Amino acid sequence: MKKIIVIFVLIFCVSGLFAREGASTRSLNDIFPNINEETRSLIFSESGYVKSSQKSGGFVILGGETSRLAPENINMILRRNPGYLVESIQVISGSANLLAVYNALSRVRDLKGRLYRSASRNQEVPLFEEATRIASERQTGAIPDPAPAAEVPQSETVFIRLKDVNFGNTFYRGEMALVQNGLRYTLSNFRHMTYLLVPVIREDKFIAQLYFEPINEGILIYSIAGADISDFFASKIHIDSAISKRLSVITSWAIDGIRRN
Repeated sequence: MKKIIVIFVLIFCVSGLFAREGASTRSLNDIFPNINEETRSLIFSESGYVKSSQKSGGFVILGGETSRLAPENINMILRRNPGYLVESIQVISGSANLLAVYNALSRVRDLKGRLYRSASRNQEVPLFEEATRIASERQTGAIPDPAPAAEVPQSETVFIRLKDVNFGNTFYRGEMALVQNGLRYTLSNFRHMTYLLVPVIREDKFIAQLYFEPINEGILIYSIAGADISDFFASKIHIDSAISKRLSVITSWAIDGIRRN
């Protein structure tokens, strides 16, 4: 009798697990029900859908009220009161799970040497000349990336130092959390980003967020980044391009890591 009860409980638990997993898988149309065919085609392209907008002209955000993403994904960015936003949406084919995503994001050193197209130099150059995990906001010496994990933690905070080709050493707080149907990864600067020792983007005024969700068509990567910068520096720097390049490099780093896993 005890054996029968144990077997029944196991069957019930396993059935419940599969039911939850099946119920949680959505399609792109479930998440973005109002996108047009042109935007949909871009989302499935190699470069994805990318849109820059400014607060002065009104932000254009597909992941806003008409989508079925968690509102907090957007509100977390808007609370920083950015002057500029870049939104990116991409679906990559494959059947990777959130553990593959988590392990890809854990490989901070793989950000080193990733290329972007420099208009001023008319060539591709590394955006981050160095990339390493650090122990904390105060302990900024390099520490190794961890070994691949066997499970995804509910939440985790990491600290990162990136030697930026334009801003020199930059310092970020990376916050990962399981939310809604996926994994959210938020990067924000905990020190000023400077150019020739002058603060260009002040502490906590740059934020990039990537949301990953396994969907019917593959892996959805919804990315949004914002920055607040003074009018003086905004007139000297193509800030939309600066944010787009950094978001693109971070997103492509995650994609390559997922594919490798």
